[in-house]
Amino acid sequence: MTEPGAPAQQPATGLRGSIGVPGIVFLVVASAAPLTAIGGALPVMLALGNAAGTPVAYLAVAAVLLLFSVGYAAMSRHVTDTGAFFAYVTRGLGRAPGLGAAGLALLTYTAIQAGIYGLAASTLQSLAVRYGGPQLPWWAWAAILLAVVGFLGYRNIDLGAKILGVLLVLEIGVVALLSAAILLRGGPEGASLDSFEPTTFASGSPGIALMFAIASFIGFEATAIYGEEARNPRRTVPIATYVAVVLIGVFYAFASWAVVVAVGPSRVQAVAGEHTADLVIGVLSARYLGTFGAHVLPVLLFTSLFAALLAFHNAIARYCYALGRVGALPHLLSRTHHRYRSPHTGSLAQTVCALVVLAAFTLAGADPVAQLFTWMSGLATLSVLVLMLLACAAVLVFFARGDIDRRAWNTRVAPALGGVGLLGVLAAVLANFTTLIGGSTVLAVLLLALVVLAFVAGAASARRPPSAAPGSAAAATTAAGARPSPPSAGAPTSAPSSAPR
Repeated sequence: MTEPGAPAQQPATGLRGSIGVPGIVFLVVASAAPLTAIGGALPVMLALGNAAGTPVAYLAVAAVLLLFSVGYAAMSRHVTDTGAFFAYVTRGLGRAPGLGAAGLALLTYTAIQAGIYGLAASTLQSLAVRYGGPQLPWWAWAAILLAVVGFLGYRNIDLGAKILGVLLVLEIGVVALLSAAILLRGGPEGASLDSFEPTTFASGSPGIALMFAIASFIGFEATAIYGEEARNPRRTVPIATYVAVVLIGVFYAFASWAVVVAVGPSRVQAVAGEHTADLVIGVLSARYLGTFGAHVLPVLLFTSLFAALLAFHNAIARYCYALGRVGALPHLLSRTHHRYRSPHTGSLAQTVCALVVLAAFTLAGADPVAQLFTWMSGLATLSVLVLMLLACAAVLVFFARGDIDRRAWNTRVAPALGGVGLLGVLAAVLANFTTLIGGSTVLAVLLLALVVLAFVAGAASARRPPSAAPGSAAAATTAAGARPSPPSAGAPTSAPSSAPR
């Protein structure tokens, strides 16, 4: 209680954390949900895409994102802001495009998190019935998950990172164990390397494979989102970015190749079509890991989904914090907890938002997997691609305006090549979008319209004058909607909040 006559305590406004490279990598890879991607999305890629050529799709997407990351990492040395892509686009292209990017980011993470709630709740429902638990409807399990994620998201990021680290080690460990068992025992056609032949990748529908592969990298932006809570952001963010992209790309390519070997390159498309739901979690885990795999993999599938839920919750909470700090959202969202220094009001807002989305699908009688998860995953994939293209353009413009970094490869060539690659992936997604969402053309058009609406609504909010606290990093990037002039060589253009960390 405040003593009579004492000045009122000001609400905390700075984030605090001591997260390092491993912690940020855990958060990014947790967003990618490795077991969910290999156990859930991979069979669909094998059945509908380019079959045995699927591993190269992961490597191709990773190569594109590595090119993008070169410029992204270079800019991270000059901009440290929890708004991440929003802050980058604002510094490069201006306040209106920046807030449009923020609208896309909120749409991306809200959509993917809502979809994962549906899949996680359905998975938990099945596990509860299997092991004699209560037979509750999926939305009841979703509500329980929402409460747990909200509690962890309310606290300091270090706690969430530790939990994600444990879950991620278990998750990656079991996928690596399954892959190793397959390669040791072999498959019907031996350890064939046909998957890495150019003709194999080009067969079938490689566009569908690329489309699902890029979805595995949603959450990639988190390397910069946690910059203000990192021990040394100018070093941590670039290293974490490269490590996360390489780890996800190589690990997914290796695990998907092992699955192809287990079934056989010539048969994998047909078998995946017959066992789309249980090829990895059921058929292959039982064959190569026995009873252990049959019991452990379904449980780890759930923990994989839970880790992704927590990672995306944290990302959205920090976007709310960043937008509240610049006045694009209510300033209340820019407050941080006096003890945890977490964006607790943003976390609470995200919990309420997720509750509203889940309630809408529940009242509509939607299926948690076939509709909620599938539709929202497709929407998030398209939205994040547009968001990354905006960030890529911002990097190019930012460095073109001054001489703060004269490295041509880092500031011009690699970002431009990354942008071309992202445009190619976007074209593949648009060409196969109806397949991605498992719906009709009308639904596809509606979801495309949502992406446009999110950007326009965000950009329109730029007409409101910024109300960030003077001296904050966000205020520096958005004051009066002006584009700041590039600083002298070597000087940072933005800094973390001056609050103690």
